[in-house]
Amino acid sequence: AFNGIEEVNMIKDDGNVIHFLNPKVQASLAANTFAVQGHAEVKALSDLLPGIYNQLDLSNLPTKIPVVPPTDITALDDADDEVPDLVENFDVPSKNETV
Repeated sequence: AFNGIEEVNMIKDDGNVIHFLNPKVQASLAANTFAVQGHAEVKALSDLLPGIYNQLDLSNLPTKIPVVPPTDITALDDADDEVPDLVENFDVPSKNETV
């Protein structure tokens, strides 16, 4: 048994995800077999994003699944890309420090 696994997500061909939270996981590595036990919920992939983004292999996702919902794209376009002005000179205090 593997301890400390927080979640298991199995992505189905239809774009839904079988989501296990804090499951019990056992494996037979020689047989390349895993057993996942616990309460499972079927969720839409978009409901779990961006939290599971690092778990995704985007090359294997079904093409009909939008990885970024359209509402999020407009939010990214409206983001403020300006860098704020520097209000203090941080080099001066660092020059006065002793090692």
